[in-house]
Amino acid sequence: MSVSGRITVATKCTHLNQIKITSTKEHVCEDCVKLGDTWVHLRLCLECGYVGCCDSSKNKHATKHFRHTQHPLIRSIERGEAWVWCYADEIFPGELKGQTVVPLAG
Repeated sequence: MSVSGRITVATKCTHLNQIKITSTKEHVCEDCVKLGDTWVHLRLCLECGYVGCCDSSKNKHATKHFRHTQHPLIRSIERGEAWVWCYADEIFPGELKGQTVVPLAG
């Protein structure tokens, strides 16, 4: 985003009100399974519940899902991780605690 020719960076996520789904029992990237591929880590779309592979994975299905749907928020569904990423604002707004995103300390 640009203001008067200067690049600006979001300092606050403006999409937290779009969270509808916060957990899943799915622990596979179905799109990778269909292709016969594997993945590195899994991400959950917080708007529709889609589970896709991370950008370290060959197919990057979570990012492709964002580009196709414009659903901005994902979370890690890896064991011990609860961080949230906003594709639209390009920011980590915090960690998911229950149904709420709590800002990261720092």
